[in-house]
Amino acid sequence: MTKEKSCGAVVFTKMNNEIKFIIEEMNLGHFSLPKGHVELDENEIDTARREIKEETNLDVTFLTSFREVSSYSPKKNVVKDVVYFLAEAKCINDLKRQESEVHELFLLNFDEANRILTYDSDRLILKHANDYLTNMK
Repeated sequence: MTKEKSCGAVVFTKMNNEIKFIIEEMNLGHFSLPKGHVELDENEIDTARREIKEETNLDVTFLTSFREVSSYSPKKNVVKDVVYFLAEAKCINDLKRQESEVHELFLLNFDEANRILTYDSDRLILKHANDYLTNMK
């Protein structure tokens, strides 16, 4: 059994007293949260930070007390863990997609983001992140 690991985050910003989440429409056609494979000796946060920067061009601040893992099998004899954090983008003026991977970026409220995400596992992570943010108030 081969193990793979990716890291990413539920990226949010606050606009007019409303939380908006960044959702990516990937060039492959699915809607997802920013994430990607761990490279070299990166730790989880470094991987998530790099992937967010590459895919959205945003600098973020991590809420390090939020960490969730989603596991699945992308192909036979492979188990993949995706570690998700919660990250805030204070300034979204620099929002720009990574053209080689991302078709479009969306800023959506929870209901819109929940509706558009392709995978149930991403919807569950988004729900947990939204619950976490709601309970912080």
